[in-house]
Amino acid sequence: MSVQSDIKRLTAPDIFARKGAEPIVCLTSYHAHTARLVDKYCDVILVGDSLGMVMHGLETTVPVTLEMMILQGHAVMRGSRRALVVVDMPFGSYEASKEQAFMNAARVLKETGCGAIKVEGGARMAETIAFMVERGVPVMAHVGLTPQSINTLGSFRAQGREEADWARIEQDTIAVAEAGAFSVVIEAVAEPLGRKLTAAVRIPTIGIGASAACDGQILVLEDMLGLSPRVPKFVKRYGDLGLGIEKAVADYAADVRARAFPGPEHVYPMKGKKA
Repeated sequence: MSVQSDIKRLTAPDIFARKGAEPIVCLTSYHAHTARLVDKYCDVILVGDSLGMVMHGLETTVPVTLEMMILQGHAVMRGSRRALVVVDMPFGSYEASKEQAFMNAARVLKETGCGAIKVEGGARMAETIAFMVERGVPVMAHVGLTPQSINTLGSFRAQGREEADWARIEQDTIAVAEAGAFSVVIEAVAEPLGRKLTAAVRIPTIGIGASAACDGQILVLEDMLGLSPRVPKFVKRYGDLGLGIEKAVADYAADVRARAFPGPEHVYPMKGKKA
């Protein structure tokens, strides 16, 4: 007789209900093994299209494909049990039409088993978000700095540094909330604006460089662990695994060159060998 797990995976409504309550803990993950490690501490695991830069050394997230997201989304689902897993929709997979967005989002949900998808864009995406939500796709929105728009933004610079720019970002945030998104990532905005946006909507705001005023926080796992060569200024580093890995590899290489490994006779001793 099989034993059923009593661990209940969090859902989009669970995260929605956390507005103004206990802060929501989020991290990215792209692998089964890192998902297994962060799962017990995180409410949301985001399979971000940042995998293009973190895993593949790409300069931006623009070249990331839907197949890449599905592959890593499936891996993260296998490694996690408790957290809500959200998969990014990559550039070009949802912008053409609301129908395109739904078909590709449905494919992500079916093939990975994840609980929600994320799309970038504010007011321009409101109709698409509403279309998907009405058809059973939980949507996390993303406003402020939207990395998929890097070719029009020109650089990964903070948004809303001038108060004159606040109205547009506030309109974007309200639009995605009213369209039915269950939460919204706010990236790289000034602290007063992050606070204002959090107060303006009834859905949880999840900040990444948007101040502690948000309802939750998210970081790229490799950034906080010291594995990324380029890290945003707002990232607090909680470890320096890059140096540890490099030292371990250097020690291994030294052992190989010195032939400092136990021989087979020590690892697999001959049976019945006479003394």
